[in-house]
Amino acid sequence: MNWLSRRRHFTLMIAPAFILYTMYMVYPIVYSIYYSFTDFDGVSSAKFAGASHYREMVQDTIFWTSMRNTGIILGIAVLLLIPLGFLLAVLLSGNVKGSAIMRPLVFAPAIVAPILVGLIWIFILDPKIGLVNAFLQSLGIAAGPMWIGGSTLSPYSIAFVFLWQQIGFLVTIFYAGLRMLPRDVMEASALDGASRIQQLRYIQIPMLQETFGIVTALVVTNVFKIFELVFALTGGGPVHLSEVMVSYMYHITFTQLQYSYGMALAVVIFLFGAVVSALTLFGLRRRATAR
Repeated sequence: MNWLSRRRHFTLMIAPAFILYTMYMVYPIVYSIYYSFTDFDGVSSAKFAGASHYREMVQDTIFWTSMRNTGIILGIAVLLLIPLGFLLAVLLSGNVKGSAIMRPLVFAPAIVAPILVGLIWIFILDPKIGLVNAFLQSLGIAAGPMWIGGSTLSPYSIAFVFLWQQIGFLVTIFYAGLRMLPRDVMEASALDGASRIQQLRYIQIPMLQETFGIVTALVVTNVFKIFELVFALTGGGPVHLSEVMVSYMYHITFTQLQYSYGMALAVVIFLFGAVVSALTLFGLRRRATAR
């Protein structure tokens, strides 16, 4: 009876969180999956359409462009954002002069709304009024690159702005992980003659495998949620060449009013994010187990 009472109390404690999770996470996913197999205009009753929207997606060139752009941003984020965040956290966790001031400055962009970040960077990257091209013109370069609004550099510029905004958050996570490492292990390795690089390679990185897994999952999911940066910087243009998957889903759903096709895009985005995150975490966990 005592066990039953404890179980009842446990159930009552998690019930509010479970209800909220079901309402705001599970229900929207099920709702989107259902309407992705229908023809629905938001007013009349939905009519079953099978997998027609998914077949349409395969032939949609803009969808493939948005997926390519998302893949570019994801690759840059994984290859640059995570290592830079970790190295900066290592630097700030040491006895570096001014690190106490640098830590809040590095974290500051993470607390700015993404739409405001996009507006700030318009005045830096815009080909006509941006500071970067103005600086290049002062050096004698008359026509600077189309950092945003062009057909080539836009996804890379979006990835750079995303990196600038997110790196402070990742540095904070890595910094907390580094501070949690046992000091006696680091001191013992120093007494044994281990250099700072050896401590980093053989002690700190292996002991932070769980932290790397969490950070990687956060980066992947955040990349698949990018919308405000694209909306502010390029609006998806020109002619949808800078769209990412979420911004294209927004355009289809709320501009073109193709609700069912938009739901199908949302389902695909969800599946991509879930699969990539799961594979990343599985790979990191398997690598940690092998060690």
